[in-house]
Amino acid sequence: MPASSTGRSGFVNWFRSVAPYINAFRGKTFVVAFGGEVVADGKFVELTHDFNLLAALGIRLVLVHGARPQIEQHLSKSNIGDHYHHNIRLTDAATMQCVKEAVGRVRFEIEALLSMGLANSPMANADIRVAGGNFITAQPIGVINGVDLQHTGRVRKVDVAAIRDRMEFGEVVLLSPIGYSPTGEVFNLTLEDVATRVAVELDADKLVFMMDTDGVFDATGVLLRDLTVGQASAVLSSGQPLTDDAALFLPCAVRACEAGVARTHLISRHTDGALLQELFTDEGIGTMVVETTLNTLRDATIEDVGGILQLLQPLEEDGILVRRSRELLEREIEKFVVLEHDHRIIGCAALYPFTDEQAGELACLAVQPSCRRHGYGDALLKHITSEALALGLRRLVVLTTRTAHWFIERGFKEAEVSQLPAQKKELYNYQRRSKVFVKNIR
Repeated sequence: MPASSTGRSGFVNWFRSVAPYINAFRGKTFVVAFGGEVVADGKFVELTHDFNLLAALGIRLVLVHGARPQIEQHLSKSNIGDHYHHNIRLTDAATMQCVKEAVGRVRFEIEALLSMGLANSPMANADIRVAGGNFITAQPIGVINGVDLQHTGRVRKVDVAAIRDRMEFGEVVLLSPIGYSPTGEVFNLTLEDVATRVAVELDADKLVFMMDTDGVFDATGVLLRDLTVGQASAVLSSGQPLTDDAALFLPCAVRACEAGVARTHLISRHTDGALLQELFTDEGIGTMVVETTLNTLRDATIEDVGGILQLLQPLEEDGILVRRSRELLEREIEKFVVLEHDHRIIGCAALYPFTDEQAGELACLAVQPSCRRHGYGDALLKHITSEALALGLRRLVVLTTRTAHWFIERGFKEAEVSQLPAQKKELYNYQRRSKVFVKNIR
C-alpha cells in the first residue's frame, strides 16, 4: 500500500532534520561500549544495523564489548567459583582460561554479525571490515587490601597510532576486554576501563555506554537528559541511590569528559534504535554528560544566517512572522542574537532600537518547536531586555498575530498602533493586523 502524503511529509521533515547531525558527525570518532548481555540476549542483530548506518555515514567507530554473562556461564560449567573483591573479579589461572574462551566466542559472534550482507535487510550491500589486535597494553591491578587479584588488570597504554591507522582504512575497530603485557601475559580487563581509556587517548568526539536503564535519574525519578561534569559529580556525591549501571558508568563519563572527550552518552540497550535516537535527535533518549553547559546565547554573525533562516522559515510560512529575505537578514544580522544548544541554533531574537524615542522593537523571537517549554524564550527575552537597557531604552514594543498571551504573561500590555515609534508606525502593515504590545523596562 502506498504511503500517505502525511506519512511521506513526516519522513521528509524527519530526514531533513537529521541532516545537520550527518554533516557534523562525518569523520568523527565514536567509541561505543556494550556488555556481553547484548549478544547473549540476541539484541546485537538490531545494533549491527545501527553500526552499519553510522559507518556508512562516515563515522569512525571503535566498538568495545564485554563478556560478563558468557564468563559466568563458562565458570559455572567448569565448576569454578566466581569471586569478587571490592566489586572487582579475582582472576586466577583457571578463571583466566574461562575468560579467554568466553571473550573469544563473543568476539567471533560479533564479527560474524557485522559481516552480514543479506539482501532486503539493513545490512544489504554492507561492507564492514572489522579490525582487531593487540592494541591494549595492560598491567596487573595487584594487591588490594591484602588480596592479590592476579590476572585482573587495568589499561596501561593504548596503541593510538595503530587504531587510527585501521580507521583511516575505513575499518571498524573491535576491542575486547583483554590486555597484554610486554612480558606476554594476558589480563582480564573491565569494559568500562577499556572504553574510557580508549576514548580519552583517541580524543574521541563521543563515548557511548549501553546499559540496562535509560540513563541517570534524579531523586524523584526524572531522567536527567543533560549533565555538565559539575552536575554529574554533584549527583555522585549527593548520596542519592543510583542503579548499578549508573553508579558504574557515570564516574567514567565524568573522567572521560574531564580528559577531553566532547560528549559521553548513557543509553538503554533494551530500546531498539536507542543509539540513533540519542545521536540524531535534539532531546536524545538517555543521559548526556558534557564538560560545560550545552547552551550558548551570543550575538549573531554572518555565518549564522542559514541557521536563522531555517528556524524562521516555518513560522513565516504559517504567517506568524513577516518573511525576511537572506539579503535583508544579512544586512541586519548585527541586530540578532542566537541561542545555541550543542552548536546548533535553536532560538533567535532581534532588537531594533529607536533611540530618539527611547524605545526598541523586539522582533523574530523564535525557538525551535522541539526545544520549547525549557525556558529558552524567556532567556532570549531577558537578554534582549538587558541589551535595550544598556542602550538607554525605556520600553519594548512587539508586534504579534499569534502569541499575544505569551507576551501578556510576561508583563506586556496591549496598545494602539499610534503608540508605536514613529518610524515603525509608518511601516505598520494594516493587512496583517498585528497586535501591538508594550512593556516599560525602566
